[in-house]
Amino acid sequence: MSTAQSPPGQVDRMDARALGLLFVLCGAIFLEGIDVAMLNVALPSIRADLGLSTGMLSGVVSAYVLGYGGFMLLGGRAADLLGRRRMFLWWLGVFVVFSGLGGLATEGWMLLTARFVTGVAAGFMAPAGLSLITTGFAEGPVRDRALLVYAGTAAGGFSLGLVVGGLLTAVHWRWVFFAPVALSLLILLVAVPVLRALDDDRTARRGLGDFDLAGAVTVTGSMLLLVYGVVRLEHPADGWGWTIAVFAAGLALLGAFVAIERRVAAPLVRLGVLRSAPLVRANVAALLLTGGFFGFQFLVTLYLQEVRGWSTIETGLAMVALGLDVVLAPTLTPVLVRRFGNVRVIFGGFVLATLAYVPFLRVEQDWAYAAMLPSLILIGVAFALAYGPITIAATEGVDESEQGLAGGLLYTAFQFGAAFGVSAVTAVHVAALGDAGGPSAAGMDAVRVALVVPVIAAVLGTVAVATGLRRRRAPIAPDTPLAPVEQQLTRSA
Repeated sequence: MSTAQSPPGQVDRMDARALGLLFVLCGAIFLEGIDVAMLNVALPSIRADLGLSTGMLSGVVSAYVLGYGGFMLLGGRAADLLGRRRMFLWWLGVFVVFSGLGGLATEGWMLLTARFVTGVAAGFMAPAGLSLITTGFAEGPVRDRALLVYAGTAAGGFSLGLVVGGLLTAVHWRWVFFAPVALSLLILLVAVPVLRALDDDRTARRGLGDFDLAGAVTVTGSMLLLVYGVVRLEHPADGWGWTIAVFAAGLALLGAFVAIERRVAAPLVRLGVLRSAPLVRANVAALLLTGGFFGFQFLVTLYLQEVRGWSTIETGLAMVALGLDVVLAPTLTPVLVRRFGNVRVIFGGFVLATLAYVPFLRVEQDWAYAAMLPSLILIGVAFALAYGPITIAATEGVDESEQGLAGGLLYTAFQFGAAFGVSAVTAVHVAALGDAGGPSAAGMDAVRVALVVPVIAAVLGTVAVATGLRRRRAPIAPDTPLAPVEQQLTRSA
């Protein structure tokens, strides 16, 4: 796409300005990923130091998930209505403050509160950052490459966080909170001048007189309840009555939200956007991808640390192979997307994920790392093939005024998938653990049974993506921009 065709302020080539913009936005999403991963590694040390109960420790993790997943959709739409740059910078600042407060916590409730607000900040910041990518870079190969780098950085942050978290926890768990503060401040300082060039406020609706407050309250309440219901799946011993009631309340609020959006003059979410089959398919794929990936990662961490007795640093280093997407997403994936199209590359990613999860169903207590490595490498490749193209597919063809909404929907799907994946494998693992024999046998049998969950997620994802393969794909010339061709392929899907 030439400069003349690009809207004012958009980046249409990978120059110094583009790299600066990518540094800021990729840095923010990397920060979010590494923050979550480091905390997960540090949880045992936090419990020992603060004397937290198992319930409170679980609540520290759940609080972030609630804040993130509960406010993601509202955060995405707020970016469209109130200004993407404004929302990104403001909530990055909130992230800095409350991440630091988490490191100063001396009581469980203080840590829980800090993590909830940090999650809310991420829920507003992530979709704003994604929509700055999709509106700041000109549609076509430049935007696609930026999105693939962005997606690879997000996943790489989580993979690297496992290693960094182990190293920082070895010094003191509080550094798991303080280290992101330093990175956040650097990103914030660079972001202010870099983002000034993006005149995104011209599309923002500053007036709040027509803001859909009823829609905002109902959708946020619904998301909070549904995420909480998913989190409760991790505790089957508490009984299913309350969990079912939470899900029912969440669905009731969601129904009220839909009814409000149909009648209100200026809806928070234009329901017509959900009629796009490619967008819906991309969000379903996002949910199943992260559900399988995070569920599998949780089980492997459990297996290595509790069954095998590996240290946090050893476990983190073992999982580094999952971070292959950091290298492959900006290098191999763009070539494959241009050659085969988004849908086929995503489909290939899910097929590889299935082939990677299945061998672990026969995992043994004395497995050598060499036996695990092929699956870990395959999963890293699968994530590189699927994650970035899903991000492109979920935002491609969406009007600029609704890019924040598209990002909010996508990250809600990613977050729900991750939460549901971990909760589902935890519930299955706990149930299987209660029926097994001795300690070692119980741990191994429970891990094997729970590993069925990521396999099912990968198979369902493969089927869901396959529904987009119905049309024959026209040949693509080497110099043809990707996005218009993809629109032709998916228009009637």
